[in-house]
Amino acid sequence: METIARNPTAGVYATTPDYIHALEVRNPTRFLYVAGTMGLDQAGVAGKTLDEQLALIWSNLRTILASADMTVDNIVRITSYLRDTAYVEANQNARVAALNGRAVPTTAIVVQTLLPDWLVELEVVAAA
Repeated sequence: METIARNPTAGVYATTPDYIHALEVRNPTRFLYVAGTMGLDQAGVAGKTLDEQLALIWSNLRTILASADMTVDNIVRITSYLRDTAYVEANQNARVAALNGRAVPTTAIVVQTLLPDWLVELEVVAAA
């Protein structure tokens, strides 16, 4: 599989260093579509803080990806669902750290979550 960043600098607004407009995926053999993943521990209990939930989310995503013989390096798209706009920077920092600075197309949406203690939910697409 080959990926090519498609991030034009003319004719469209500029991105920030943490994401790109598009990622072309050439010759993948598999795709993994991951449902919204929350900051819950194995017992289904939400982390008490935003940082705890973000750490749990990325741990949960690594486990889900590993079940398909993939890693975070296979992620080609991320959608973040945030309960509050105040969570944007922490979510961005967690994503950048989890992806080791690799930029992928990403969207953040502010939503009302199903339970008030669910602060963030991430949905990813991975390819191999």
